[in-house]
Amino acid sequence: MPETANANPMSLAGRTIIVTGAGQGIGRAIADLVIALGGNAVVADMNAETLQTIAADFPADRYLGVAANIAEPDEVQNLVDRTVERFGAVHGLVNNAGFTRPSMIDKMTIDQWNQVLNVHLTGAFLCSQAVGKHMISRAKAGDANPGAIVNISSDAGVQGTIGQVNYATAKAGILGMTMSTAREWAKYNIRANCVAFGVVVTPMTEVVRSEKFADTYLSRIPLGRWSSAQEAAKPVCFLLSDAASFITGQRISANGGMQMAC
Repeated sequence: MPETANANPMSLAGRTIIVTGAGQGIGRAIADLVIALGGNAVVADMNAETLQTIAADFPADRYLGVAANIAEPDEVQNLVDRTVERFGAVHGLVNNAGFTRPSMIDKMTIDQWNQVLNVHLTGAFLCSQAVGKHMISRAKAGDANPGAIVNISSDAGVQGTIGQVNYATAKAGILGMTMSTAREWAKYNIRANCVAFGVVVTPMTEVVRSEKFADTYLSRIPLGRWSSAQEAAKPVCFLLSDAASFITGQRISANGGMQMAC
């Protein structure tokens, strides 16, 4: 029997993963799972105080917190540079950062529109570009497994949503970005995939999960419950790992069956 027969294909041992917007919610759960799977977690968040607070929850030798506005190219490059300086390389990127600025279309301000697209879409592009350049340089130097990118989308990106056209548009754009990235960088063996969530228990979904709307939404979820952040982290880390070594340009819908496609 081969030596690797009993190896864990989900292992991230020795790999360094940048997770944006990881101070709380899904991003924090992803960073926690990266550590549990043996990797190094680089937590990027706009709130420096949050990064200082959560540092105690991570092993000091496998954690780096970097305060960054991912909509700013210089701050994104600094994030990548600090990661490489600390751990030697970036092996994975999770474009998770985001927030909502709800408003109906006819009432939405240009600031509400731009704020959401700047973080969800432009931020994901800038992080992918900076990390991708680093991965490409390693691939050209002979690294056969330079890394993987996982973008976080939403069911809103494939079915629309009321009161959040900015968010739905950004998440739809993430799908196109994922496929384009996968096609351009496949020759370097850099994989790019996407996880689209339904309703995950985080501060961002408090309104949806409130007494006013909970029954309506739960009735549309065949599994009949919300996802936890810890549950949401698993398909993300799967796509970062060697277990997904032949998967690229794909969308995993982790939504309890709320939106189905074959």
